[in-house]
This record gives sequence, C-alpha cells and structure tokens, in this order.
Amino acid sequence: MKFRPCIDLHSGKVKQIIGSTLIDDDPNSSSAPDENFSTDKPASDYAEMYKRDGLTGGHVVMLGGGNVDAAKSALAAYPTGLQIGGGITDQNALEWISAGASHVIVTSYVFHNGQIDFQRLNSLVALIGKDKLVLDLSCRRKLGDTTGDYYVVTDRWQTYTDVPVNESTLTMLGSYCDEFLVHGVENEGKRCGILEDLVVLLGKYSPVPVTYAGGVKGMQDLDRVKELGLGRVDLTIGSALDCFGGDISYDEVVAWHKKENP
Repeated sequence: MKFRPCIDLHSGKVKQIIGSTLIDDDPNSSSAPDENFSTDKPASDYAEMYKRDGLTGGHVVMLGGGNVDAAKSALAAYPTGLQIGGGITDQNALEWISAGASHVIVTSYVFHNGQIDFQRLNSLVALIGKDKLVLDLSCRRKLGDTTGDYYVVTDRWQTYTDVPVNESTLTMLGSYCDEFLVHGVENEGKRCGILEDLVVLLGKYSPVPVTYAGGVKGMQDLDRVKELGLGRVDLTIGSALDCFGGDISYDEVVAWHKKENP
C-alpha cells in the first residue's frame, strides 16, 4: 500500500475543497464550493516536495477552468511523477503526456450521457495506450440511499451516471486502463472518516492498482485502509495534511509510506 500525494487546483490555485459542494467554475458565485484550504503557494512547489520525498503516482486534478498553467508548472517540476485529470479528452490527452504527465485521468469524457461511451474509451486507449490511462470512478450513493450501490459521478462530481461501482464494473473497466482513482465524494474534504465499505469493495474486486481518497482524519486511517483494502488500495490524503492546513503531519505520512515501501 502506498500514500499517493495530490494537488487539487481550482481557479488557478492550490486548494482543498469539500467535494459535495463543488457546483460551478465561478469563484464569485453564491454556489462556489466550500474551501478547507487555499494558498498562493504555486503548484510547482508541491510537485517539487513530492519529487524530493520520492512519492510516485500522485495526481493533479483541475477542478474547472483556469488551471492549465498551474497544472503544467507542476508537471514540469516533476516530469512523469504525477498524473493529470480534469477535462481530459482525446483532443488533449497527448498534449498532457507531452507536458510530463505519467498518466491522464479521465471521467466525464468516457462516462458520457450517463453511460460508458466505449467508442470514446477505445479511442483514448488507441491514442495513448492502456498503460497511460487512469479511469476516475469517483462515486456517491443516490440521494437518500445509505446502503445501496455507489454510482460514478461526472462533471466535477455533480452528475450521476447509471454506472455502479461494483465487481462487474471494476472487472470490465480494468481491461481498459492502468489504474483507477476513486474519490468517496460524500466524505471528500470533510475529515469525517473513510468510506469503509467502499475501500473493502475496491480491495476485493479491483483488478488493477486503485487509489482511494475521501474523509481521512488521522494516521489511524492509513492502517485502516491497509487492513480493509487487503494492502491493495493506495490512499490519497488532502485537507487533513498539515501542508494543506490540516493537523496530520505530512512528514509522518511520508515516513509511514517509506516503512511500508522500503
């Protein structure tokens, strides 16, 4: 199990937001997302820190517009050390690989009109190769449902698809990509604890490496994800880290990671 670092970008700045409040791209809108953290520190500084600490497989996610320059600066600071997601299509995927991304992360382009668009998916695989594609299966349960399936959500986690995150979906989509990235949207940014049943599902059924994000509140959650995910689910921590305004020591997490991955 690995710790996977992240750089979340919104309106050109490194931020940590509450995922379920992300509505649109206008920071002046009354429906702008709730932020846990925002900084003028450039994205490239975080990328350089991850490179220094030997952390691989992290991701840069562009939440809406105005983030291209910041994202490219991070990739330039740590070439092939980070993945890139947010608005990726077959029109720009190669550009991002050329800019230094190890993989592109795709959601809305492939999960189109509520369904898996296999024409688009096959087009991407033919273009960049399975080994450079990460499918984002960030998900949430339907409103009012506390025990049923999680469903993939798109358009900055606003739009439900008809695609459940289950054994069948994971097995089928695993043949098209190198990894999965899964945000537990309801807990994202809330530091309220991980979605344990989702971690169990991913650890049991994912045929490819998978990274979970959402709700981490303490160091004990690293051990919990390791246990529940059978050592097969990697973990991203955002707003709970002290480098993003939280109270979990980034240095302590890196030390945990290095102990697990000597």
